Amino acid sequence: MPEGHTIHRTAAVHQKELVGHRTTTTSPQGRFADEAALLNGRKLQKVEAHGKHLFYHWRGKIVHVHLGLYGKFRPLKKPYVEPRGAVRLRMTANERGFDLVGPNRCEVLDKSAADKILDRLGQDPLRDDADPEVAWKRISQSRAAIGRLLLDQSVIAGVGNIYRADALFDAGIHPDRAGNSLDRDDFDTLWSFFDRTMHVGKKYNKIINVTPEDVGKPYSKMKREERLLVYKKKHCLRCDAKIKSWDCGSRTVYACPKCQK
Repeated sequence: MPEGHTIHRTAAVHQKELVGHRTTTTSPQGRFADEAALLNGRKLQKVEAHGKHLFYHWRGKIVHVHLGLYGKFRPLKKPYVEPRGAVRLRMTANERGFDLVGPNRCEVLDKSAADKILDRLGQDPLRDDADPEVAWKRISQSRAAIGRLLLDQSVIAGVGNIYRADALFDAGIHPDRAGNSLDRDDFDTLWSFFDRTMHVGKKYNKIINVTPEDVGKPYSKMKREERLLVYKKKHCLRCDAKIKSWDCGSRTVYACPKCQK
């Protein structure tokens, strides 16, 4: 499933290419045909992301998209090609367009329904309105494992398995520690990691959880195996101990038994 940096990058691209134009909306697959007809010809006003959710604002109507495991957008240029595969929604304007394929959710909502989704989501480090105090309160009052809490989208929105593993390694925190056992410095280290790495990920369109100083080369030159700290690693980068992995929050977590006691 795409993590938050990918969703925010998608929102930024669609904002640039489609907002302010009257869009042509169709559903080649047919499953979104009535809704697409309702939006067709209207001017798109705004595209925003929160965590792993996208919201497309037309006057009085909002399209909510959650890509899930298999959803993706394909970019289009004129002359537009025939739809390939089960295209749920095609949006075109200003000689650019995008095909939405295989989303988990694609639905038209009013503002009240969209707000209910947003109310269920936690703080998003990529949003200017994020309030880390809210996330800290949730974590500091929970006895659940921090490894589980970081995958809970109602706590911190947009964080996925890779960011979770590397953030905990960076902070020296064991994934099974209870949230309420963390002190404020622990939380601030985690939040700072997400804030930095997810903004870098959005810019470079890939997860990069190290710094140029760590690797000795700029972000643009890093190889995939150099961009991660502990996720799917065999040995610890710091102490060379064998990395352990187990199920935590229904996903496999990776940690160093010596650096994350």
